[in-house]
Amino acid sequence: MSEAQRLDVTETDALREELRKLRRINASLMDRVERSSDMSANAFSMFETAISLEAMVRERTSQLEDALGQLAKANSDLAAAHSSADAAQMRLRDAIESINEGFVLFDADDRLVLFNEAYLGFWPELSPHMREGMEFSEIAHLAAQHERPLGAVVAPDRWVSERLAKHGIADGGHVQALCDGRWVQINELRTSEGGIVGIYTDITEVKAEDARARALELAERNLVLQSTLDTLSEGVCMFDSAGRLSAWNGALGHLLGLGDDPARALACHGDLLDWCRKGMGMEDHGCLDWRQDQGHVSQLCPAGDRRFEIRSTRTGQGGQVFSFTDVTDMLTAQASLRETAETLERRVSERTAELLSVNARLGQEVAERRTIEAALTQAKIAAEKANLSKTSFLAAASHDLLQPLNAACLFVAALGDKRLALPTRALVSQTATALESVEDLLEALLEISRLDAGAIQPEISHFRIDQLLQTLNVEFTPTARAAGLQLRMETEPLWVESDVRLLRRILQNFVSNAIRYTASGSVRVTCGVEGDQVRVAVIDTGRGIDSSQQEMIFEEFRRLDTRSQGKGLGLAIVRRAADMLGHRIWLHSAPGEGSTFAITLPLGRPVAASEGDGVTAPRDRSMQGRRVLVVDNERQIQSGMRTLLGGWGCQVATAGDYGEAVRLFPEDERPDIILADYHLNDGETGDRVIAQLQAHFGAAIPAVMISADRGEELKTQLAASGTPLLNKPVKPAQLRALLRTMLP
Repeated sequence: MSEAQRLDVTETDALREELRKLRRINASLMDRVERSSDMSANAFSMFETAISLEAMVRERTSQLEDALGQLAKANSDLAAAHSSADAAQMRLRDAIESINEGFVLFDADDRLVLFNEAYLGFWPELSPHMREGMEFSEIAHLAAQHERPLGAVVAPDRWVSERLAKHGIADGGHVQALCDGRWVQINELRTSEGGIVGIYTDITEVKAEDARARALELAERNLVLQSTLDTLSEGVCMFDSAGRLSAWNGALGHLLGLGDDPARALACHGDLLDWCRKGMGMEDHGCLDWRQDQGHVSQLCPAGDRRFEIRSTRTGQGGQVFSFTDVTDMLTAQASLRETAETLERRVSERTAELLSVNARLGQEVAERRTIEAALTQAKIAAEKANLSKTSFLAAASHDLLQPLNAACLFVAALGDKRLALPTRALVSQTATALESVEDLLEALLEISRLDAGAIQPEISHFRIDQLLQTLNVEFTPTARAAGLQLRMETEPLWVESDVRLLRRILQNFVSNAIRYTASGSVRVTCGVEGDQVRVAVIDTGRGIDSSQQEMIFEEFRRLDTRSQGKGLGLAIVRRAADMLGHRIWLHSAPGEGSTFAITLPLGRPVAASEGDGVTAPRDRSMQGRRVLVVDNERQIQSGMRTLLGGWGCQVATAGDYGEAVRLFPEDERPDIILADYHLNDGETGDRVIAQLQAHFGAAIPAVMISADRGEELKTQLAASGTPLLNKPVKPAQLRALLRTMLP
């Protein structure tokens, strides 16, 4: 109702009240006149009274006519206002009926004022009971009685209480689920008069679309999860919070003998326990039990003649994940390796005893040399044979000798940095040269011992010989120029089949000897095809070698010119490497005619450019300039490792933990190898630091673990990850040999 209508009603009521008062006054006057007539018969008095009453009646009648005129006008205005209000109300009803959403209006007393058909569409059972003037609480109870909202089906009283509370707040929207599957969004707001207007919107399609999107997303996630599980070699099964099997992979059925469909045998967690413990006889030590605590459990469990590593992890949703890894073969291999190591140790002990026995015999033969010439010859032959048996001993001794030798080189280098008199500085320089010569000698001895012991295995590949010869040309041209010689390479793009690293060593010795023993002239390298072979020859213009000495020069420590700086080991290395590869060595020389050293190689086949490029560059196993990262929490050990590795030519960086190690290298740099102690500060371990560093640098950097822990658990853990382990105290020779094999 509008303000004008309310004013008209108020004015009409006032006029009616005034008319009622006038009628009461008129009735009183008439009654008084009648009583006066009864009490006095005086005609004059009655006349006066009649005149007075007539005047009063006339006056009151005039006032009554004015009031009636105003009342008629008010009624007319009120009728017009009612007509306008009815038209406005009709237009309002038409407007709210035209909208798709349900519309409802309650006054300040929370009584129903207005609603549309769309609103009744949400409550079709309530339509016969709906009427204007109903309180909202009546409508809520009717909806609960007819179980229209889904919440009212389970707990009608609670639903009514919650609905009345939300209606009383009326500060926004909320969503209700109906029992017929529809969803309605209710938005209620207060009007300026204190009433409540509500808009009811059907969002069933929106909800359905959202459910479909969520279902699709869940299906995609399940597909990704299943694909990930299927790629694992470990058997994996996942149970939900109720212990039901929710995910698994094909490897699970293979490892546990469940067939292609593990879900048929393992419907719940209890089935898994029964199958593993009773069906397989597995001793899981409680690893398969359902746990309430968070975290990760790992256990090695026997099952008959097989061994499984079982990992159990609790999920955030209250479920549990189990993974099974068959480590039977790995444990068998470890046992075999231990047995092999014990056999090797026993053989070394036996060989050592044999060496001691041979040495004893040699001493006896030397004592008898003065009396028996024939015994002397036999003793010499026996000594030479015994020398061949000492190859493994020589290899170990060479490693151990290199450590104090490197320390001596460090001391001499430190002495050379001081201010010294010229004669003293010359002595220091000569000492450094002598130590370098001894180190070269030990390195050559080590290489010979590795060849004899079979520590170097040939890696046969197909590559172009001209590319290898070109690298030698770059390497030896400065040396030849310094000696006043001309070095020429006459090459052809021929493919050969050999070990590129060993062949490079052979040709290096040929060219090096030719330059060393040629006083003037030239050194020429040629290659050509001879049948199904490729012949590579190094021809010099030196003084030549007599035929009686040509076989001798391939023995250890044999030099024709004792004034040269050679050690007499280069050609010995050539013979051993050639024998290992099955290549034939040729020597043609005569005094005054120079010498020709040649080797014949099998013809190779062309390979792809990438493959060929990869094999033509031989691997340089020198540690000069190698960047080594040492992670140890003891500063003294850092200093010792820095001194030791620095003496080998490495660039050493030391750190106490992961954070310190990362700060040592710029973004575009990384170490060539990592040496990490296992037990670090604050419970941090070396394997975790290695994994973090490899992830930080974005590459699988070679790594060595160093630890005083000699337990089998640590060995098994590192063997599984392929990380070598050195026990403290670290032997420098052992460390150096390991670095040589790991560095590319």
